[in-house]
Amino acid sequence: MAETASIIDAWAQPALGQARTPLPEVVRLIEKSGTSHLMQARLGPGEMLAAMDAAGIGKVLLTAWCRPEGWVFTNDDVAGFVRAAPDRFVGIATVDLGRPVAAVAELRRAVEELGCKALRIIPWLWRLPPNHRLYYPLYVACIELGIPFCTQVGHTGPLMPSETGRPIPYLDEVALDFPELTIVGGHIGHPWTAEMIGLAWKHDNVFIDTSAYLPRYYPAELIQFLRSYGQDKVMFATNFPQLPLDRAVREARALDLPEAIAAKFFHANARRVFGL
Repeated sequence: MAETASIIDAWAQPALGQARTPLPEVVRLIEKSGTSHLMQARLGPGEMLAAMDAAGIGKVLLTAWCRPEGWVFTNDDVAGFVRAAPDRFVGIATVDLGRPVAAVAELRRAVEELGCKALRIIPWLWRLPPNHRLYYPLYVACIELGIPFCTQVGHTGPLMPSETGRPIPYLDEVALDFPELTIVGGHIGHPWTAEMIGLAWKHDNVFIDTSAYLPRYYPAELIQFLRSYGQDKVMFATNFPQLPLDRAVREARALDLPEAIAAKFFHANARRVFGL
């Protein structure tokens, strides 16, 4: 088994004790996940690092959140964590999708000034699938900046419509229109995991992260993909604070992956995809 000290969590959010008000749809998901205590906690960089150390995680990719009603976690919030521990935290930017010109400018600022390594947009927050025209200027900017586009695939655990998370046709069309764009689909695509695996096989620059699902609940087809022809395509992730870091790592280690595949899953794939 690969050393856990080198584990990279490819999708997490800051726990700033403020999600209930700006993200009411997520409250039920957190409660069902048994992590209400994390949702209510306010963890600064020091407390977050302690949780990472306890779990054996070396780096966490922290994402900002924006929705039509306003910002939840800003790119500058995330950059504050990165400044506190640049060898442990990696910033993932987001933008206000409804303001396309300002969105491109903010993405460039987040990458060029704040050092963010990717763009992530959550389609259900906007009720717009990723093949909508508002995303397309951002895809061009991602290609020019040399960063991946990350998104959520699969049904929405939060109480919002799930249609925007279907890998086919939406993400498939994006990958066809932008073969130069690196795309990471988070949340494994359930209940359309087979579709997401199909996209990762079909498109060289499409990848999957396992956020939002404890490893004991990974679909069998995902584990088979990870153990075989998809070993270069799947990255470990938690969706913290929805899932606790220590439990996610413990269950992932229990998958007992061959050492070479475990190294790719836990860190090597993320290092390559995000240019870490």
